[in-house]
Amino acid sequence: MSTDFHQALRSAYAATDAEPHPALMQGFPPQPAARVTWHNFMQPPYNRWAFLNLGRIRPSISVPRGQAPAQPLPQGEPRLENFQFHSASGASVGLHEHLLASCTDGWLVMKAGAVVQERYFNGHAPMKRHIMFSVTKSLIGLLAQDLVRQGVLVEQALATAYVPELAGSAFGDATVRQLLDMAVAIDYDEVYDDPRSGSSQFGYACGLTLPPADVQAAYQSLYEYLPATRKKGEHGGFFHYVTATTEALAWVMERASGVSCAQQLSKVWQGLGCDRDGFFIADPWGRNVAGAGFNATLRDMARFGAMLLAGGQGLLPRQVIDNVLAGGDPAVYAANPAFAQWSPGATYRSQWYVYPGEALLAVGIHGQYLYVDFSRQVVIVKQSSLPVAESVLDVDTLRLIRALATAL
Repeated sequence: MSTDFHQALRSAYAATDAEPHPALMQGFPPQPAARVTWHNFMQPPYNRWAFLNLGRIRPSISVPRGQAPAQPLPQGEPRLENFQFHSASGASVGLHEHLLASCTDGWLVMKAGAVVQERYFNGHAPMKRHIMFSVTKSLIGLLAQDLVRQGVLVEQALATAYVPELAGSAFGDATVRQLLDMAVAIDYDEVYDDPRSGSSQFGYACGLTLPPADVQAAYQSLYEYLPATRKKGEHGGFFHYVTATTEALAWVMERASGVSCAQQLSKVWQGLGCDRDGFFIADPWGRNVAGAGFNATLRDMARFGAMLLAGGQGLLPRQVIDNVLAGGDPAVYAANPAFAQWSPGATYRSQWYVYPGEALLAVGIHGQYLYVDFSRQVVIVKQSSLPVAESVLDVDTLRLIRALATAL
């Protein structure tokens, strides 16, 4: 890593501001400068309130928890409260210092099925739901892998076998397996700070963001956006992280099964003993945003991770989890330098970052994490509201998670 990166990382810690904006959404009505709206909710400081309250801003689709009583999470003895890890900057950084610097809203660690750390910041609380952004992809990936197990999806079938509308698009002649593993040759850039990028147009189509005044939203829904994507090169043999690919996968899943992704996830969610319903952000046509739109409490995300660690608990077949945990081709992942530098030793399979045979990792922009370590029987969930989608602190967050799991 370069000297500039090390300096940026040190500056990120030096600039830590643990205090949330005190005036956001206070008053009846709030003052204009304190209002969080669809126009500003992805921007700091408004995102610090918005990521905990998206159900008040955007249309949503519920993922019911069911009628059974919530199951308490077992409590263990607090562990490693003064833990320190080796930062990519070369310094030793404390757990609390990193949580504050990375704008953490919620942090929960389970060891052997019991909670050993649970912290809340920025007005977060156990019964509040937080957007998980691209952690959503990994939940969808497990559901898709189960549809493959059932024979509802065929890995080598083309997307157009299920969704004819994708003919001529970037996804039309991609296989289900290529959709699952982000191996689609699409003309698309995942650049969050460029309002004209492919990922920004995706954001407008799914209703997450509004375009600035000088940029036109070309599509009114993901159902319009996905068929309009274009191929660039040939599919397979590489890792190209594209949120739209997950949305194409979700459309294939829904057409093949006749059941929405929100309904498919609810069948699992109802068996976890959750505290609250989860929910998806809905696009302008009422479609669940499957690549980035799921919201849940910190504890309920931990329950999902614990279910995976326990082999599915009858909610997902163990063979589905084992299939994903086997991982992908390390050489394919290593060939993507940005991702390989961030998570050395990982692979990618079925919408998860995988340390083969060891751990599953799901990650979302602005600092969302779900880490399930099968070797060490550890589950870690982090919910955050970083001011930028991708931060220099992301490297250290993964270092912290991996080091803490090892220490436990």
